[in-house]
Amino acid sequence: MPYSGSEHALSKATTSAAINAGAHVFREAREAKGYSIEDLAVTCGLTVDEIKDVELGLDASPSYLRRVAAALGLPENAACNA
Repeated sequence: MPYSGSEHALSKATTSAAINAGAHVFREAREAKGYSIEDLAVTCGLTVDEIKDVELGLDASPSYLRRVAAALGLPENAACNA
């Protein structure tokens, strides 16, 4: 079966939608723990801007997601299960 660019675009859009839908999990968990964005950044070793990007679903780097999840005591796949 030939590969079509539209299949890639659909896959990318579906993945992006799932990430954006799950990103709120991190913000809610952070707020429930009483952490500011700055507190979480220090705890997991990321910058404030990197935390903001994760919470907005703009950065789905697996290493960032694992670090944030670990700092919040969440399973690694927390953003994907929302």
